[in-house]
Amino acid sequence: QVQLVESGGGLVQAGGSLRLSCGASGSTFSMRRMGWYRQAPGKQRELVASITSGGSTNYADSVMGRFTISRDNTKNTVYLQMNSLKPEDTAVYYCNAIIGGYGIWSWGQGTQVTVSS
Repeated sequence: QVQLVESGGGLVQAGGSLRLSCGASGSTFSMRRMGWYRQAPGKQRELVASITSGGSTNYADSVMGRFTISRDNTKNTVYLQMNSLKPEDTAVYYCNAIIGGYGIWSWGQGTQVTVSS
């Protein structure tokens, strides 16, 4: 069973930056498309960024140009660099491996990002 551990969240003012990290146990990480999701209070979880095993990336329109996803397969870790943060980015952020847009591993605890105006 793969375990996901997210970290790096916090409280930041609008316009600030944060870098999230997600470590995954297990040997299949490097072969997986990985993604960062977020869930705001009262809203559904949404995929905001993804990266293939080869490093190709995709972003939701809401974060395009502000967020950058990357990965280090030697460390089984995926990152999310978040710049120019907005209050509407406030959410719990999760990572997961993706098939068909859905996370396929058990969800971790997530990391809270709060952006104050």
